[in-house]
Amino acid sequence: MPKASEIKKNAAIDYNGGTYIVRDIDRSVPQGRAGGSIYRMRMYDVVTGNKIDESFKDSDMLNLADLIRRPAMFSYIDGDDYVFMNTEDYTPYNLNKDSIADEVLFIDESIEGIQVIIIDDIPVALDMPTNVELEVTETDPSIKGASATSRTKPATLSTGVTVQVPEYISTGDKIKVNVEEKRFAGRAETK
Repeated sequence: MPKASEIKKNAAIDYNGGTYIVRDIDRSVPQGRAGGSIYRMRMYDVVTGNKIDESFKDSDMLNLADLIRRPAMFSYIDGDDYVFMNTEDYTPYNLNKDSIADEVLFIDESIEGIQVIIIDDIPVALDMPTNVELEVTETDPSIKGASATSRTKPATLSTGVTVQVPEYISTGDKIKVNVEEKRFAGRAETK
């Protein structure tokens, strides 16, 4: 049983008789009183999809739910569902667009390292790699002589998401993007 301070985003926990996926965690340190941090977690019920916000002290003990992670790749979109295919046995997993809204911004056919989280034989969430490689489809022209520490500019990527990139990045470049922080993490290595 981990403490609330050890829970990460996309963890599955048993809470109040239900199984919840933690979508967002905000940590705050109350001023003027002794004690630790407060962790406010936005969680979604895996069965009903209902959203709840709960606060926990950093020392509160939480139960992790039994979950299975399966390696998968994005296959296609079917209405409001994104269909992923298990890369080991080709089982399809349908996930509603709303349940993976944050991850959809970084999904295309080339992304590797995606895992589908399964609870009670139901696919409920995605576990994305820390960084994904995406192509810059639109940005202002690069500036000759721009250094790596210079100003940034907005760039639209192949999935439609916009991130800030250094001025030396140009349209057509492949870059690494940190999924959790939604920011530029470096140039992609050319193969």
